[in-house]
Amino acid sequence: SAQSIEVGYKKKKKKLLALTTMTKTEYGPTVGGAWGILASVLASFTFLAFVSREYIPSPKFLRHILVPQMNKDGSSDDFFLSARSSASTMTLALSFFASGMGAWVVYGTTEMGANPELSWLGVIGYSSASAFPALIICLLGPKVRRMTGENAFGTTDFARQRYGRLMQLAVAGISIFYMFIFIVAELTSISNIYALLVGKDIGIPAAPLEKGYTSSISWTVAAVTVFYTAVAGVPASIVTDKFQGVMMVCLVIILVIAISVEPSNQPSLDQFNTASNWTVDGFVAAVTLILAVCSAEMFNQGNWQRVWAAKDEKTMVKGFAIGSAMVFLLMMFFGVMGMISYAVDPNSFGTYAKFAYLSFFYLLIPVPTAVNYLVLVLVTALAASSIDTLQNAIISVFSRDILSIPKCQVKLDIPTKPTLGAVTTRVLVMAINVPAVFMASQRFDVITLFLVADLVCATAVLPVFLGLITEKHLYGIFTPITELGGLLGIVSGVSAVLVNGAILNFTEAVNMWGEVLATGPFSYFWLTNGSICALCGTKTMITFIVTPIAGGLGALLFSHLDILIRGEEEAREPLFGAFWRKIEAKAGIAEVEKPKYKFVNAAKKDNKTPEMDSGEDSVNSEIEVEINAI
Repeated sequence: SAQSIEVGYKKKKKKLLALTTMTKTEYGPTVGGAWGILASVLASFTFLAFVSREYIPSPKFLRHILVPQMNKDGSSDDFFLSARSSASTMTLALSFFASGMGAWVVYGTTEMGANPELSWLGVIGYSSASAFPALIICLLGPKVRRMTGENAFGTTDFARQRYGRLMQLAVAGISIFYMFIFIVAELTSISNIYALLVGKDIGIPAAPLEKGYTSSISWTVAAVTVFYTAVAGVPASIVTDKFQGVMMVCLVIILVIAISVEPSNQPSLDQFNTASNWTVDGFVAAVTLILAVCSAEMFNQGNWQRVWAAKDEKTMVKGFAIGSAMVFLLMMFFGVMGMISYAVDPNSFGTYAKFAYLSFFYLLIPVPTAVNYLVLVLVTALAASSIDTLQNAIISVFSRDILSIPKCQVKLDIPTKPTLGAVTTRVLVMAINVPAVFMASQRFDVITLFLVADLVCATAVLPVFLGLITEKHLYGIFTPITELGGLLGIVSGVSAVLVNGAILNFTEAVNMWGEVLATGPFSYFWLTNGSICALCGTKTMITFIVTPIAGGLGALLFSHLDILIRGEEEAREPLFGAFWRKIEAKAGIAEVEKPKYKFVNAAKKDNKTPEMDSGEDSVNSEIEVEINAI
């Protein structure tokens, strides 16, 4: 209830007062110098993007690094939107590492590390949560790629082929929502970091001039990344990711040295032991983070684009595995920095003179100004790598349909001769960035934004990916999901969130500054449970455990009911199939070559299953699915 939340925040009164009156801190960089760093870094990425599409020539001996090679059987439009089958193992690893690690990482694990009630398990949990999605894709990616075909772009195509148009639209909506929130979080993070390091007041609420400064940073980053992705597409994103990934590794090594040699940043062993603990609260936060982040990243189409960008399945698995390890190590680095920051000055954190989410930046105060300029280079690379990937990923949601519409293949009489479809998608991305920049200027709490998106994704993760099951198991109890069952499974996940909120008598979401974020039953999606951090507390953990389970069980239950009422054959067909085919025909969308699965009972698989109608051998013995070639 609102009353219990108010009680939960009594301990934070000093923090609230300090946040609203926070003064400027001198780090060294000037406003002009920061703008110079921003312009230089973004200009270099734009240059690389143009080189990747050969708008700017490159030396022959560097072409294999700078220019992704298109498959001989592919089209230029398809390659522009997918970079299909072009990425090597290390290219893929660096791309996942760079695109997954945005500017938000300087807040994430550092906040866990600087809180002795969370400490090691909080840091390990956040690091693992950020790395695990790549390992899950190592497991599921090959199956999704085989089931969906080599011409797909992401899991929206998987949803269409496995279920139907309605499920595709549901997955597209959830994916766009999550990626939009991710862009907002990135723009918020980089603008706040620039403001902090040049000495702007980042208190809440911020002065109008400070808001104007942060908004200008957000607009610049959004505009430049939209520009070079609009011109060069996914290949540019992958090439820039390679350089951004190498930059991040080098800059982190420099930061480790610069920070650790400063005497004021060297805690004694006893001080560090005080800051580093193994706690129950840390375990609860770790479980919550793993469930939340893994659920959300399954709807990050930027990750799934890399599944089809990989040269082959072996390259995909190795690339994502290496990228996962790199992500884990970077997150652990920032977490340990948070512990060190707390260890050298625990009293200031205890009295809210310092704040856990800014703990990394306190270590930068005594270091030379040049080091803080390097931090600006690092966070710019972090933000740009994530944002350009997300912008391309949003386009991928309907790329397959766009490429199949004849009118969208018409080349326009403008420089680079883009097709109407390519221009249309870029206009849509620009339109999405406008509200993203506006929301970033409001300076929402980054972790709170992610929590809302994570919970929305948790409602759908099992209903969607249980679609990989194409056999009946345990005497038919685990039946392949129907489209109606999957959609009602998502509704079940949403219902679970609402029931959680009702049980807790939760009717109003209030943040730590006393602002009302939402009211009514859906306000529980904000998860303002009044714990020691946004991701902490058993209430939040239980919500993230119950929600995906409810979605999965709901999908199974409603699939059984669907089959019982409509019959097996009809239930396996897409909902309103004739209606969607009619609309597609009017739009000129060519029918996608769609496998039709014959769902079999695993208990009977000892019997010889028939071959495909075309007489070809089964192409997916691993998941025991038969395909009729259309």
